[in-house]
Amino acid sequence: MTDTLIIQKAIEEIETKTFGVTEQLLDIHQVVYENDQPRVARVDTEKEDGSAIVYFPVKDEKFYLVIYLDTKPQVSVRSIGTENYNSVYLGVCSEMFSMQELTEMTKLKVTEGHCKGDKRGKNGSTYWKYSKVCFEPNPEPDEFEDKLKKLLDVLETDKEGIKQLVEKADACIQVAQVFHIGNTMIGGSFIDNESIKRMANLNLSIDFDLSVGGNLYK
Repeated sequence: MTDTLIIQKAIEEIETKTFGVTEQLLDIHQVVYENDQPRVARVDTEKEDGSAIVYFPVKDEKFYLVIYLDTKPQVSVRSIGTENYNSVYLGVCSEMFSMQELTEMTKLKVTEGHCKGDKRGKNGSTYWKYSKVCFEPNPEPDEFEDKLKKLLDVLETDKEGIKQLVEKADACIQVAQVFHIGNTMIGGSFIDNESIKRMANLNLSIDFDLSVGGNLYK
């Protein structure tokens, strides 16, 4: 099945507001439009039960409006909600090693970084006191649990490199999340036993930076 029908059904729900939650969300927020259509940030069809999730960016916010759909026996909307902005990556900091030296300790592709002594921001007047490299293989919209598993999949392809980074620098899995404030019950994130064991085998800790955004429900 192509994503076309899934996207079509999700957009229909945004336009018709069949579910009360859709109306409730769109009463306090707007999705981003592009060419007179709600812009789709991602269609997730990786679920084992065959269901799909369509992510719509919310105007001026970092979290997403999401529509969950069944795809069997036919495509239909199951429920609506919001999904956090989830950034899950390996961050490695060092006051001793440069960004280049940290990069050379692993086969993994660095997605972001800076050197000790670099300016903080284009027009900044302060300077970084340490070098840092980040490895974020999955920057697209996704659930936290899936992002963590996908990051671990990548890190485990270079266990020796991760060992070097952990031993010679300050390496940690870092999580930045922005929740929709909604009814103020923002929930939390779950880490299963398997992921805990995998992090332990890599000798990695995990750190969370949580914030909220958006408007309260009326």
